[in-house]
Amino acid sequence: MSSKVDELPPQESPAVRVIAMPADTNPYGDIFGGWLMSLMDSAAGSVAARHSKGRAVTIAVEGMTFLRPVVVGDEVSVFATLKSVGRTSMHIAVEAWRRTRHDDRSYRVTQATFTFVAIGEDRQPRSVPPFTPPAA
Repeated sequence: MSSKVDELPPQESPAVRVIAMPADTNPYGDIFGGWLMSLMDSAAGSVAARHSKGRAVTIAVEGMTFLRPVVVGDEVSVFATLKSVGRTSMHIAVEAWRRTRHDDRSYRVTQATFTFVAIGEDRQPRSVPPFTPPAA
């Protein structure tokens, strides 16, 4: 397994944090991948809405690979960071991390890039503000 999986989670506050519950599982007791992807989409959507100052919709998800399982009772934290913008689109890096209820160690479970497009009241694409990456 890659050493990147065992790095520390991001230092900023997560965009979403939730406990995995039995209703989030398939008949075998495994957490649905779609449930986790939904959390990631919500986190990315919050970042997109803040940056675009309005409505934005998901148009693509790239590079999602599940690295570790999530089980009932795990705390799932989702981090989302704006990486770049186009005229109407935004690319947001999203990572999901799990922590068991009785341990302080966290593990990355998946990551992906979500692409959003800002839309207006007419549901047509609209321009987004320019993006200046934070100083390193």
